[in-house]
Amino acid sequence: MTTKPKSTLLRLWHGPLTQDLVLHPGEFGLGQVPARLKPDGTTTVVCGFCSTGCGLNAHVKNGEAINLSADASYPVNLGMACPKGWEALTPLTAPDRGTTPLLRDAGGQPRPVDWHDAMTEFCSRMKATQARHGAHSIAFLGTGQICTEEMALLGCLFKFGMGALHCDSNTRQCMATSHVAYKQSFGYDAPPFTYADFEESDTLIFIGSNPCIAHPIMWQRVLRNKKSPTIIVVDPRKTETAMAATRHYAIQPKSDLTLLYGIAHLLLENDWIDRAFIEKSTTHFEEFARFARQWSPDKVAAETGLSVADLHDFAAAIHNGKAVSFWWTMGVNQSHESTRAAQAIINLALMTGNIGRPGTGANSITGQCNAMGSRLYANISGLIGGHDFKNPLHRAKVSATLGVPDEAIPTEPSWAYDQIVDGIRDGTIKGLWVIATNSSHSWIHQDAFNEILGKLDFLVVQDMYPTTETARRADLFLPAAGWGEKEGTFINSERRFGLVKKIRRAPGIALSDFSICKLVAEYWGCGEMFARWSSPEAAFQLIKELSKNQPSDITGIADYEHLDRAGGIQWPLAAPTESPPQERRLFADGKFYHADGKARFLFDPPRPMPEPPDAGFPFVLLTGRGTSSQWHTGSRTDKSDVLRQLSPANIYVEINPRDARRLRIAPNRLVRVRSRRGELTATAFITPQVQPGQVFIPMHYAETNKLTFAVFDPHSRQPSYKACAVQIQPLK
Repeated sequence: MTTKPKSTLLRLWHGPLTQDLVLHPGEFGLGQVPARLKPDGTTTVVCGFCSTGCGLNAHVKNGEAINLSADASYPVNLGMACPKGWEALTPLTAPDRGTTPLLRDAGGQPRPVDWHDAMTEFCSRMKATQARHGAHSIAFLGTGQICTEEMALLGCLFKFGMGALHCDSNTRQCMATSHVAYKQSFGYDAPPFTYADFEESDTLIFIGSNPCIAHPIMWQRVLRNKKSPTIIVVDPRKTETAMAATRHYAIQPKSDLTLLYGIAHLLLENDWIDRAFIEKSTTHFEEFARFARQWSPDKVAAETGLSVADLHDFAAAIHNGKAVSFWWTMGVNQSHESTRAAQAIINLALMTGNIGRPGTGANSITGQCNAMGSRLYANISGLIGGHDFKNPLHRAKVSATLGVPDEAIPTEPSWAYDQIVDGIRDGTIKGLWVIATNSSHSWIHQDAFNEILGKLDFLVVQDMYPTTETARRADLFLPAAGWGEKEGTFINSERRFGLVKKIRRAPGIALSDFSICKLVAEYWGCGEMFARWSSPEAAFQLIKELSKNQPSDITGIADYEHLDRAGGIQWPLAAPTESPPQERRLFADGKFYHADGKARFLFDPPRPMPEPPDAGFPFVLLTGRGTSSQWHTGSRTDKSDVLRQLSPANIYVEINPRDARRLRIAPNRLVRVRSRRGELTATAFITPQVQPGQVFIPMHYAETNKLTFAVFDPHSRQPSYKACAVQIQPLK
């Protein structure tokens, strides 16, 4: 059995639900407020919901924030905030907050325990699983919602300290495609843009992206554009962004790759390309050009549902634009051929020279607040800091920087999320640690996932709430501090490190994810390996060291105070600069990160949608965001009365009027939506926003992923949430 570590890290006073735990000062444990937070006044903190990374003013009284407002000087949001930002404090005081660890007893009931018992149980059972089934029989599923320093510590602890391998983040569900597409095309996961490009483009093209709803502050930046830009939206559904666009191309679901190749064909046919840029800065263009010439307008029109005239107009708009920016998000990323679709967008930017200049770029809009932090520093599928597990020089650098034995660093990446799920199904994975994500709600083909969780020997969930769908299944629940109750950094969509501050005390004996990982290290017996990780800011300094000579080099950032004074800092920043420019884009010199300094044209033929509609399941189900007031599975936004009132409480399905008449479905009538995997009951919302033969259900409802089809992109292994076959029947 694991014994209590004999160190000053931990002091426990026992009492029912009133235990107190004090961590040493560097970890900002219970009852402590960082010195940089004044007892009264205002301080800027980065929002913890989406990837926009807005600056919020936290209004502090007696050492705790009592209200939030938008920071007018922060370079991201310029005084604007969406409903989630205004309500960001509310989830912290929810009545169902986790305040103490919970351990399921012999009768199956979760009972409160202290941190010593929780850590003893965690370590003894995880070690027993490894002893019985092998070192790699335990796994974790992480998140893009915790601080960069927490992600880094978690990944390093799991692989270097605990001797395990298989771990992934829920960013696999949203951003793996962009990560892989950029890395293959540019040589590094490097989103090139800055938010000023929204205001400097004369032509903005949104593909599978609805920023009006998903990223409303980014959309406000578009509305600040004084160039009367042409706005083009490519989306099967007439989204809120499409309604505001100059042109909306309502393509058939999952025909975007064909469309993009067809546009490349027309640009080539008309010689609307930048040959000087192509020659100087790219490779494999001639092969791509030969490939793209197959995609004639007639062929593309037949497959996409657009007219030949639409295609010519689309290509002409790109040609006529002086500063054309391409933007995509989940409509592209969540597909069976998502990586090549993202690279088809990149190819259009490269062949027209629309990259590296103001108002241009092939620009992936990130989902979660710290998905970029996860992509660079989670130490999961790639070695921490954008390094490569298979590269001995990279492993040696990590070993020397972190003081980790070289033999403790794996020589291979971990399994992806879906492979871990398959490992649970076949019995290879027997212990699972879930951190700040709600897989029982969000993973594709939900019912199958929840069924296989029963195959685990030990399930640990670390979260703010013991009431999420996943936490309710846990053998051990670990109460975590949330955003605003800890310190660290987030990296937003435009590569900006922003500072997260502790502006509230966590309830009960809940701890930051950083502190929980430090406890695990102590109880596991590898605490000395992580002695230098004494606080989040100490971890940030280690991250800085690891970034040296990488494309994402941040050795020029001094410390947290530097980030705070500067209003966040975009990577890279290799040279110390007190006041770096607030907006910086990549590739202005036409040089990329492959060894030859050039970007690559990458392509493959499109593949059919894996589950097309048929006679039995005649509709295509589309999913996406339903409202700007909800966030993912609602585990935080649902705590706010205000946010709940801004979105429909009950699940609904959008259906075209023509289909509704044919099926005799009246508005607001209950209908059954069924796929080959499950079914749900929803309220019919009759609207021409969806095309005939298609229906739309928001992703936020727990029932939605009962329907979705578990198919994955072969390059990024990202799930395809956006299209599967369903049937609809009115309920009598």
